[in-house]
Amino acid sequence: MKFIDEAKIEVVAGKGGNGAASFRREKFVPRGGPDGGDGGRGGSVWAEADENLNTLVEYRFAKRYQAKNGEKGHGADRYGAGADDITLHMPVGTLIRDVDTDEIVADLTHHGQRVCLARGGKGGLGNIHFKSSVNRAPKHATPGEEGEARSLQLELKVLADVGLLGMPNAGKSTLISAVSAARPKVAGYPFTTLHPNLGVVRMDENHSFVMADIPGLIEGAAEGAGLGHRFLKHLSRTGLLLHVVDLAPFDETVNPAEEALAIVEELRKYDAALYSKPRWLVLNKLDMLNKEEAEARAAAFLEQIGWNHPAPDDRFEFDMTTPRLFKISALAHQGTQHMVHQINRYLIEKKRLAAKAVAETMKQVETDTSVFKAE
Repeated sequence: MKFIDEAKIEVVAGKGGNGAASFRREKFVPRGGPDGGDGGRGGSVWAEADENLNTLVEYRFAKRYQAKNGEKGHGADRYGAGADDITLHMPVGTLIRDVDTDEIVADLTHHGQRVCLARGGKGGLGNIHFKSSVNRAPKHATPGEEGEARSLQLELKVLADVGLLGMPNAGKSTLISAVSAARPKVAGYPFTTLHPNLGVVRMDENHSFVMADIPGLIEGAAEGAGLGHRFLKHLSRTGLLLHVVDLAPFDETVNPAEEALAIVEELRKYDAALYSKPRWLVLNKLDMLNKEEAEARAAAFLEQIGWNHPAPDDRFEFDMTTPRLFKISALAHQGTQHMVHQINRYLIEKKRLAAKAVAETMKQVETDTSVFKAE
């Protein structure tokens, strides 16, 4: 299936049915009075997040979604039937924006989340509602309301805990295939990855996390060069970035340090929030070098990029602020297990701190409320 992460659609809710202006006419009932029923409600258009979908390809060609109108009211106090709603199933992570106002209509972040995109019009009132002591034979009814209509921009941002970034052919696809069940295309040439790939890294029965691999970036990506700029948005929801660097490029004229710094600069240009996310460094393809050469290249690389972070001590409390460094070979599975264990520790600690912050906030709110009541 082709990966589509953007689409533009039009949604139109149904019009409410008109109310009826009718009078009761029966034998032996000379003054039956008004009996016109109300019109039915028009159908609404809803969006629902579905974890079984991972692309917006369904909305690439079908552009208009319109609900049916409500049925008009009838005599004999019969109300018109309401129209059925229609539900558009979208991948989790879809951001829905109003094209005309640029308003964010919905951000579908969890499975089963439902949001009304266009509300159906109310049915009109029948003349039975307008009878009074001074108007015993009302001859008017109200028309049904028009349904809402919107032009919407759909933008899919994949939900992942960890995002991989780096130059083309840095080994990101090999890495995600080494630590998860994902099987992206892997080849010995740049730009093999043409769309994001997701892989679930399972640690044990109770712990796992999602890793996202996006197409490689090149210098100028923030201005539209290459493919990666179209997919940088998919890293915006990740909690941790892994910057994968090829320490053994085939082209000896390539400087890994210059490429790594160029990637960091592209992040800064593209989005300050993305640039400020926690970012760990992964030196890859060390299996292609002997031990002495690998250590020498790693040391030279770290000096050129100005890496001045001490190696963390894994025996003690996990450090959430210091960037971490890993020297691995994704192809040979060297160092990958240690890396994913450290990532898992980081994500667990991050969730614990977030839960602690929420609990402290709730406690403070309860304290403030009790003080207010006492006063």
